[in-house]
Amino acid sequence: MKTLKEHLDSLYWDEGTVVQEWTEQEFVNMLLEAEYQGREVKLDKPFSGDSKHKRYVYVKNEKGNIIKLGFGDPNMEIKRDNPERRKSFRARHQCDSNPGPKWKARYWSCRFWSSTPVNKLD
Repeated sequence: MKTLKEHLDSLYWDEGTVVQEWTEQEFVNMLLEAEYQGREVKLDKPFSGDSKHKRYVYVKNEKGNIIKLGFGDPNMEIKRDNPERRKSFRARHQCDSNPGPKWKARYWSCRFWSSTPVNKLD
């Protein structure tokens, strides 16, 4: 599969308009893949951490740069299956009213504290 850069390099330009068209699936794949420190990564796909944080996710920040965002304490277990704890966490972090932008840890923590099973979030 071509990277976004390879697709952009292969375009043909004719008086300022793009001649080559992409299929919808190719376009979606390009939006979900990005390059971080010279390697291809998938955007918005959380994965388990190995050091400072419990989970990581690659996202585009407000400037359009790809960043590796860490969230969650690796030494703590989240008890999201307890409805009282889930309600308290979501209220404390304003998950329902304002979860924040995708490039902030609060957004991803709120997603993991939702009622959706964790294996569906990864």
